[in-house]
Amino acid sequence: MHELALVKGMLEAVLEQAETHKIKKIEKIKIVVGKMTSAMPEALQFAFEVLSRDTPAQGAVLEIEIRPIKLSCQDCHLLFRPKGLKYSCPECAGSRTEIVQGRELSVEYIEGE
Repeated sequence: MHELALVKGMLEAVLEQAETHKIKKIEKIKIVVGKMTSAMPEALQFAFEVLSRDTPAQGAVLEIEIRPIKLSCQDCHLLFRPKGLKYSCPECAGSRTEIVQGRELSVEYIEGE
C-alpha cells in the first residue's frame, strides 16, 4: 500500500505550510493525483484519516482529483488519452509520444483557520 507513504509525505508538507501560515485547524485539503501513480482514492482517504489523527488536519475534508493520462504525439502534435496500454498516436500511428499529464501528485490548496 504505497498510498500510506504518499499521504505521509503530503501531510508533512501540509502541516509545515499550516504552521508557517499560522493555521491552527485545517478544514480542507485538495490533492491532485495522476492516474499513473496507481494510487487508489479509497486507500488515500483511509491513510489520511489514520495519519491525520491528533494533528491540525484531523477531521479535514480530503478532496482528491484524479487526473487522467494524456499524451502528446511528437510527430503530429495531437494531444490524446491512450486506450489501455496503447501509447501510439491514434491519428498518425506515431510511437514518439510524451506524457504530459497523469504523473501528478501535489497539494492544490489547503483551507483552514
